[in-house]
Amino acid sequence: QGNMAFAGKYEFEGDENYDDFVKKIGLPGDKIEMGRNCKIVTEVMQNGNDFTWTQHFPGGGTTSNTFTIGKEADMETMGGKKFKATVKMEDGKIVADFPNYRHTAEICGGKLVEISTASGVVYKRTSKRIA
Repeated sequence: QGNMAFAGKYEFEGDENYDDFVKKIGLPGDKIEMGRNCKIVTEVMQNGNDFTWTQHFPGGGTTSNTFTIGKEADMETMGGKKFKATVKMEDGKIVADFPNYRHTAEICGGKLVEISTASGVVYKRTSKRIA
């Protein structure tokens, strides 16, 4: 499987605990509605330890984070807040500590599985590979 396991395009398939999670991290109401059951397409470009992780929202909005495993990078949250984080690789999972939650991403059975944990609330989002 190697290091290139993440590269590809993934379309939102389903999630768990969305409402509890976004309330916990203080996402504003309009953003909560926008993100609910949203067919987000996540595009991952990977070159060794260098990643560009882009989320395309229906209607044309995008959020993009570029980072290198083990190095501090400028990142942006779901709510558009800027912050610095060092992204790590642990057991084949990408792990990043956002200001108020911990985010992991892994490829599991050809799907992109992302888990965000905030104060004990676990939000899980699954996306299927489309390219």
